[in-house]
Amino acid sequence: MSANEASRRGTWIGVACALAGSIAFSGKPVLVKAAYVHGVDTTTLLTLRMLFAAPLFLMMALWAGRMTEAVTGREIAALAGLGFLGYYLGSFLDLAGLQYVSAGFGRLILYLYPTLVLLLSAAFLQQPLRGRQLLSLALSYAGIALVFSDEARLGGNLALTALGAALVFGSAMTYAVYLVSGSRLVHKFGSMRFTAYASLIATGFVFAHFLATRPLEALRAGQEVYLLVSVLAVFSTVLPLWLMAEGLRRIGANQVSLIGCIGPVATMSFAALFLNEKISVVQMAGAALVLGGVLIITLRPRSA
Repeated sequence: MSANEASRRGTWIGVACALAGSIAFSGKPVLVKAAYVHGVDTTTLLTLRMLFAAPLFLMMALWAGRMTEAVTGREIAALAGLGFLGYYLGSFLDLAGLQYVSAGFGRLILYLYPTLVLLLSAAFLQQPLRGRQLLSLALSYAGIALVFSDEARLGGNLALTALGAALVFGSAMTYAVYLVSGSRLVHKFGSMRFTAYASLIATGFVFAHFLATRPLEALRAGQEVYLLVSVLAVFSTVLPLWLMAEGLRRIGANQVSLIGCIGPVATMSFAALFLNEKISVVQMAGAALVLGGVLIITLRPRSA
């Protein structure tokens, strides 16, 4: 195989990994809402998800290889803080919000995180907002407002819809802070090892939360819940993290972000297929605005 053929093959593998990872991630809100139908609460569902995923995260950490540099106490503390923020608090807010909004709307709100990274960078890193970035913000949040209005109309309870949207938006914000704050550690540890470590630490926080608020017997659930949690842990948590890391390695962040636009669309499709959620013209228009806004900053020119 020539060098060019090997390069093309590597690119196609990267594209396939990013596409499969994005679609697998998109199934998470659908699985969560399906589990809620069986009466499981947010804390118990998150605990089961993390406990089922923890052995796989441990294997991921071991597979990614050993560190060649010493880990300082400050880095351990930073890992703990980021694990708490990104994988405990962020996940809890996302799951809690999905009790009150549709899977498709929840995924769209979560997909605002690139615009939140933009705002955080402007606020704390003194990175000015330019014309295309302001346009991105305008399109993205106009799209969310449009979908919110339709969601409230269909759901019939404005207060609960607003609560769900606020919770999922809080999750998007924690993820944006996690990305901005964790960039140095990701560079040192590598994306896969960093994710595995942060997730294992978050599992400890999740289990501590569960023990403080629930009896152990609450982990006993029906077979349907265990099946859904197993699929959630493997196919919408650990596997897509590995696929996205492999995609990043092969084709880079810009291309992975572009392919990731399939995520909200896939979620809305899965929700319509498995949860009978309706997709209106207004929702499609709002989704198009959000995705367009995110693409504007994702595909910025190299000179920008």
